[in-house]
Amino acid sequence: MQLRERIDRRRSAGEGSGIVVDYEYLSPVVHRSEPIGRGPVLEQLLDAFEPVFDGGLPSSVAVTGPAGSGTSAIVAALFAAMNDRLGETGRSIGTTTRAARAEPITWFVYVDTRRVRSEFAFYRTVLSALSTDSIPESGVGTDALRDRLQDRLARRDRRAIVAVDHHDEPETLSYRRARELLDPVCDSSSTVAVGRGEPDGWDGTTIPVSPYRGHELVDVLTDRVSTSLSPGTVDHESIRSLSEWADGNAHDALAALYGAADCAADSDGDRIEPRHLECAIDGVPDDCVHVDRALSLSETRQQVLSTLASIDPADRPVRDVADDIAARSSLTTGTVKRFLYELADRGVIERVPLPTTGSGRRPSSIELRFPTHVFNSLTPAANRASDLGPDE
Repeated sequence: MQLRERIDRRRSAGEGSGIVVDYEYLSPVVHRSEPIGRGPVLEQLLDAFEPVFDGGLPSSVAVTGPAGSGTSAIVAALFAAMNDRLGETGRSIGTTTRAARAEPITWFVYVDTRRVRSEFAFYRTVLSALSTDSIPESGVGTDALRDRLQDRLARRDRRAIVAVDHHDEPETLSYRRARELLDPVCDSSSTVAVGRGEPDGWDGTTIPVSPYRGHELVDVLTDRVSTSLSPGTVDHESIRSLSEWADGNAHDALAALYGAADCAADSDGDRIEPRHLECAIDGVPDDCVHVDRALSLSETRQQVLSTLASIDPADRPVRDVADDIAARSSLTTGTVKRFLYELADRGVIERVPLPTTGSGRRPSSIELRFPTHVFNSLTPAANRASDLGPDE
């Protein structure tokens, strides 16, 4: 974040705002415009994209890294910067040897498959990045959008590089399917796979992203604290301890920091104390999934998750939990139970076998796998958890 942005954020927040100056920038789902400590990875990506600067298309690239390593933030930030410079409205990057010729237009399209799951949504997302024209949300078929994409990239001086993020998570659009959808424009498009690992049968370039090292994660947290919290809210030792606990996972560290700041604000304190951090860390499960996986769900499912977090489902059979949620909503027990099984398949909750002394089917309980405090703070569904609508 630039110094001018820091000043503007503090100025707009005004005085007497309490502990938290800017909840948005504190959030683990918000990416920095220039990722901290990831210069070498960005250079590797720029090397892979080198053909673009000579008017060509790069080969396929996979950006891989463990949870919380910042793969999404890296690719999203670089794509935004490249699109700004090389897109239709940007200025071409030229050198003394290249400036004499016109360069083609290259669009860098970031597709979040947590939210873009269908073929129609995929084409619409890509087209929205390639055109300033309004792209229909309904009323036209997938074939029409595909034809429109072909028309948009028909000229020899137009091409697109498409990042397919989260392709290897449950219930998301796979990288292989995204490539198939781009087959009609394969001569004018290239792809970047972003996820924990390489796509099946991968034969392209791979750029690995390592977990944050201790001092790098401290820098990430310090940057968020300096802009999002009032001065003196948290000491450096607490930041360092939080970094050590997170063990290189920036998402978990930011989720705990967000939760601690929220806890301190709720208690009318003027700083984050160890008890606030302990409480927040307790709300970040082991093997935690990214909170955005829960936030990308439909509103009804988010409301089910919010109610689930409020009733403490541990060591209770799924049927009892479903009954409890249904009693607080207009959903039936059967519908809630179906949602819970679906959410377990998507990995945001986990079914855990319960002990039994009988010979029948072994019952299971539910464990939450996302940071509940942050989720409830970020989802509007939390305020409507007792007003669940009918089955979708």
